[in-house]
Amino acid sequence: MQQLIRGRVLDFHADPHDTDDNHRSWEDGAILVTDGVITATGDHAELSRRGLIPAGIAQTDHRPHLILAGFIDTHIHFPQVQVVASWGAQLLDWLNDYTFPEEARFARQGHAPAMAGAFLDLLTAHGTTTAVAFCSVHRQSAEALFAAAHARDMAMVAGKVMMDRNAPPEVLDTPQQGYDDSRALIEAWHGTGRQRYAITPRFAITSSPEQLDMAGQLAAEHPDCHIQTHLSENRAEIDFTLSLYPKARDYLDIYDSHGLLGPRTLLGHSIHLKPREIARMAETGSRAVFCPTSNLFLGSGLFDAGGLRAAGVTSGIATDIGGGTSYSMLATLAEGYKILQLQGQSLHPLAAFHWATRGNALALGMEDRIGTLAPGSMADLVVLDARATPAMALRMERAQTLAEELFILQIMGDDRAVAQTYVAGRAQKPAA
Repeated sequence: MQQLIRGRVLDFHADPHDTDDNHRSWEDGAILVTDGVITATGDHAELSRRGLIPAGIAQTDHRPHLILAGFIDTHIHFPQVQVVASWGAQLLDWLNDYTFPEEARFARQGHAPAMAGAFLDLLTAHGTTTAVAFCSVHRQSAEALFAAAHARDMAMVAGKVMMDRNAPPEVLDTPQQGYDDSRALIEAWHGTGRQRYAITPRFAITSSPEQLDMAGQLAAEHPDCHIQTHLSENRAEIDFTLSLYPKARDYLDIYDSHGLLGPRTLLGHSIHLKPREIARMAETGSRAVFCPTSNLFLGSGLFDAGGLRAAGVTSGIATDIGGGTSYSMLATLAEGYKILQLQGQSLHPLAAFHWATRGNALALGMEDRIGTLAPGSMADLVVLDARATPAMALRMERAQTLAEELFILQIMGDDRAVAQTYVAGRAQKPAA
């Protein structure tokens, strides 16, 4: 099946922090899609002149809207969709009062599949086409999410959390059960269609040394899987963690000593890091993940994006639903901008949109298939309307550059600015 998706097209090929030659854009652009894969991107007239647009091909014209690669969310909690916006707590209280009781519900028959469909609908409604998701401790929660994503041909990186202590019995496994369930899920889903598995020890507080050993064993046995966990989100969390691991040099050393660091490791939050931890993250290629709306909501602290970049640490950016407060990567970029402003750091709109697309794909090591509009990438797209609300339309009357338009989307946009989302070339939102 071939189709042509037309609009004002923006595609990144380099990081705006590194070079001014970082993107291509076409006012009348076209993306040729064959069986869900991008086969050509460029100026519509030029592609036509070169004979790359077949006669009679099905076309969808989104002009004057802007088309980019779909957003990628590198840290989100699938079982927390019904505890977003739960009032008044910092991290450890929030987990005990809201998160763990909510995640216990995923043991119920039929609950995980119902939530999986709703979760993916919310992602695509907000322009997100790939997510890295924590599931609950229950194997069926990951099975439900993978099955729902596979049915949509939607790229998902996910794993059931491994946690064997410091939580209610309803959300605990054992080191052996965590290993066995994770291994079974890897065998069933890793590499099935567009699904990838993430080995997921929740964090050091809820995993014993024996369980982290099992997670490290899984990582050694399946080196092409991602690893996801949490690191240095909250000062009380850090203190409690180090009391549980008194021989560790610091928080990161706990994961390091169990073989859990490397280029496929995603360390959510990474706020209160010591110089040795930053240097070790850079040395191992481990990724930090910035979760701005969650960090503000839970009062966790300010992520030092510039400092980590200068030290050679690659960072992703993410919503962290449900400690995070919005599924929107636009809202996430807006709050990220403000956090960096507080530290005297800037987030240019081109850098912001690169981060949410190609930048996050680079953090995942998946830039060959997602995050850009290059031929060979999957046709995961977001179509953005910078005039989606009256306030945005009024502001756009004064916008003169692409960067100004992107910044309006970043600061004022939400799901209303997402005119359409494509997953593997298939539209996800009803036609307006």
